[in-house]
Amino acid sequence: MKNRSTPATIFMYTILILWAFICLFPFYWMFTTSFKRPLDVNRVPRYIPYVDYEPTGEHWQVLLVREQSTTWRYFRNSLIAASVSCFFTVIIGSMAGYGLSRFRYYWARLGWRNNDIAFWIISQRFLPPAAVVIPFILFFNFFHLIDTHAGLILAYTTFNLPFAVWIMRDFFNSLPIDLEESARVDGATRWQTFVRIVLPLSAPGLVTVALFSFIFAWNEFLFALMLTNFEAITMPVYLAGMKNTKGIEWWYMSALSLIMVAPVMLIGLFLQRYIVRGLAAGALKG
Repeated sequence: MKNRSTPATIFMYTILILWAFICLFPFYWMFTTSFKRPLDVNRVPRYIPYVDYEPTGEHWQVLLVREQSTTWRYFRNSLIAASVSCFFTVIIGSMAGYGLSRFRYYWARLGWRNNDIAFWIISQRFLPPAAVVIPFILFFNFFHLIDTHAGLILAYTTFNLPFAVWIMRDFFNSLPIDLEESARVDGATRWQTFVRIVLPLSAPGLVTVALFSFIFAWNEFLFALMLTNFEAITMPVYLAGMKNTKGIEWWYMSALSLIMVAPVMLIGLFLQRYIVRGLAAGALKG
């Protein structure tokens, strides 16, 4: 049997373990800090429960019991804005991507074809959000969308659509068109072909777009800060505003950060195989 413990393999695994430690240590720090008393946080670093410090669940009890309504309100706002915007992004992005993949367009005035249109769409994602936040505020204020779930959903959908269109276009390009042509010969309409054949085959791409759109919306801070006042404040804004007259309460912030990242981490773990297939679809196209 061939010995796999070569110096190159050992070096590679050493680097991977070191990188995993660097990536996972902040989560361990947040977890331990959420169970520390203020005195333990402000003293020298303490990392091992029951050895360096005596853990307490008081901070979790405050967030999940005594202030449950407040915590749940901000969590619900983030969940509504991220989920609904993700839904619209996937629906609109998949239809636009399918159109760019299966139809041929020509904009005579600029001489643009499909590739030019697709590049223009993805170029909108390069635009810094700070460059358009003032027009967004004026526009949303005119239509009374400030501090509403509908306003956040519209903003998040707008900024996530270019990414969704680009990913789905590449994914549809990787699918064989023969199945669609066979369905059309059997009498299926273009819409029936899209819904019953193309979308089921595009599940990895749809999951990838949905997950990234959800993450972008869930973690977004600038628009949530500028477009909300009270009713529609999301978790990132609530977390950033936790500094009070007592200073930064790291124990509460750590617990709240774990609550905030938990849904995204769980979704990513369950859907990771679809993500890899979805992102690699365009690269594997011959």
